[in-house]
Amino acid sequence: MTDPAMLTEAEAANRLMRLAKEVAKHNRLYHDQDAPEISDADYDALIRENNALEAAFPHLIRADSPNAQVGAASTTALKKVPHAVRMMSLDNGFSDADIADFLARVRRFLALPEDAPVALTAEPKIDGLSCSLRYEKGELVLAATRGDGTTGEDVTANVHTIADIPQRLTGEAIPDLFEIRGEVYMAKGDFVALNARLLAEAENPEKARQFANPRNAAAGSLRQKDATVTASRPLRFLAHGWGAHRALPADTQLGVMQAIAGWGLPVSDMLACVDSLDALIAHYRTIEAGRADLPFDIDGVVYKVDRLDWQQRLGFVAKAPRWAIAHKFPAERAQTTLEAIDIQVGRTGKLTPVGRLAPVLVGGVTVTNVTLHNRDEIARLGVRPGDRVVIQRAGDVIPQVVENLTPDAERARFEFPETCPECGSEAVAEEDEVDVRCTGGLICPAQRLERMKHFVSRGALDIEGMGEKTIAEFLERGWLESPADIFRLRKRRDEILALEGWQDKSVDNLLAAIEAKRAPDAARLLFGLGIRHVGAVTARDLMKGLGDIRLLPRKSAEFRTYCFEHPRAEGEKESPFNTRMVEAVKRIFEVRTDGIGTAVGHALADFFHEEHNRSVWNDLIGEAPGEGVVEPQRYEVETRDSPVSGKTVVFTGKLETMSRDEAKAQAERLGAKASGSVSAKTDLLVAGPGAGSKLKQATALGIDVITEEAWAEIVKAAG
Repeated sequence: MTDPAMLTEAEAANRLMRLAKEVAKHNRLYHDQDAPEISDADYDALIRENNALEAAFPHLIRADSPNAQVGAASTTALKKVPHAVRMMSLDNGFSDADIADFLARVRRFLALPEDAPVALTAEPKIDGLSCSLRYEKGELVLAATRGDGTTGEDVTANVHTIADIPQRLTGEAIPDLFEIRGEVYMAKGDFVALNARLLAEAENPEKARQFANPRNAAAGSLRQKDATVTASRPLRFLAHGWGAHRALPADTQLGVMQAIAGWGLPVSDMLACVDSLDALIAHYRTIEAGRADLPFDIDGVVYKVDRLDWQQRLGFVAKAPRWAIAHKFPAERAQTTLEAIDIQVGRTGKLTPVGRLAPVLVGGVTVTNVTLHNRDEIARLGVRPGDRVVIQRAGDVIPQVVENLTPDAERARFEFPETCPECGSEAVAEEDEVDVRCTGGLICPAQRLERMKHFVSRGALDIEGMGEKTIAEFLERGWLESPADIFRLRKRRDEILALEGWQDKSVDNLLAAIEAKRAPDAARLLFGLGIRHVGAVTARDLMKGLGDIRLLPRKSAEFRTYCFEHPRAEGEKESPFNTRMVEAVKRIFEVRTDGIGTAVGHALADFFHEEHNRSVWNDLIGEAPGEGVVEPQRYEVETRDSPVSGKTVVFTGKLETMSRDEAKAQAERLGAKASGSVSAKTDLLVAGPGAGSKLKQATALGIDVITEEAWAEIVKAAG
């Protein structure tokens, strides 16, 4: 993990940007595509590194921080439905000390004595697919997956086939509206039987559908367009919480869960409530010891503050509640043989080595693939085909190699390719980067497919009907060479109609969806081009400053010229140089935020320096309005109508009704920035009893000063 103390501010900003993109990628692979590439342990390590950097550089926290993201937006054909109450994720703890720290934070936030008892529930964390069940007047009316936490997929028809989930609640005191949340999962034995059945039913055993693990099997089975397929799969459900509701049957977490069980929903029989750290850890050890014998996969134990009034006060941070934490289990390990190393080419041209393993059982899952990350990791491990290796898995499909047991065996070392295995273009690593990338761009078949998929994806232009299969078929027929060709498909209506599986309605729907994007959102369009380091948030930040997307080529050329004419001077230290370059990026690209650094500037400069990229850009957008196939609108920033939104608030003095942490959290929820010091940029000071120098400074600067009571009224009015 990168040590924050060793980084300059510019380096930290760059690393945070990379972490945001990497975590977002793995969220999509895990939550939306059911195809994770890294282990839980690797994912958790990325999150811990991000959190350490954000703690050291709080002013560099990005809008697309992993701590602001839950799951991933769905790209399936299932109907999208909004969640009335956001489905959150959980923060993780990996040691007893982490849990002790969590309890200390809870007490500190609630202004409780250090030794005050805090009752918590504890239950196994099932490795399944999150699902929300909406009951109205006791009847199941909607079931939805988590999706990105805000919007999920409608799986009501599929959930009707799961025996654990009642169509109607029974029992007493059932509210008119109540959303029950839990995990859809597949038992280990049922998973093995399902794979065996799919293999037996396949005409060609080599092409038989085989799920990698029970979690993927559950996700793939639930997210079917045909409910009869789901009905043929042995899915189960276990409730662990709730969402929107008209009334609550109890004032504690345990009480509500007991009521849910009384209404006919299964709840973990290992759910317990304790009021000490020692009892909490003891329950964790009990569950861990019996983990292998459980009928389903679990990857930890979830703790929740039992009192609901305390949960409400604690509230949330970005994507997770302050009143809950997942205590994760250590990763599991096994030995096997590395049989081969294959190179995969991604959307951005990155060459990723994937190890093919002799099948080995790890934690109840048969593992055949392992990520080797990059060229440097292969060199560090010294692995070659034929080596005996130790692999580590923590709940995902593709684990990691942690040790090479035969580094001294007489075997030829693995030579990382210097050319792209897909197109033969040169494969190079940029200065100070470990990743090797194909330089072929859109001429590379692997990149062309992935870039086209990205261009039409939900986060980009969001063109319905342009799935991977359709794109691949159109590419194969030579109908798509660049993104602009998508908008020329209307000329091929008859040719598309002649293809197998296409009807008048489906063709017309596709063409209508394409035509609807002729005037796309400029930020989405920019993101869709897949320029390195230009993610969705970065694209929006660029457009907030520039407004007109057509300015980008000129601005990029200007930055390239600046870099050429103002290189690092002899004797110029790294930190001042980086600061100067960041300031140049902000000035040239008219950036208004702090989240964009030199990596973005260089990526844009390199992109527009390539003639084939400029050709794609001009074909798509044109140098002037009316010259391209799309007409992006000028980007306008929407502002939130809130009394303190966008303002900087400082709290001082003794706060009598809330802790300082709770006050800052309230400010953040209202769209304000909570600062610890008063300056000319401060808009509002909330002063409690005993306010001293900060109050005097604010008064001298003419800053608005209000009482804690007045602040509470602002919070109350905001809802």
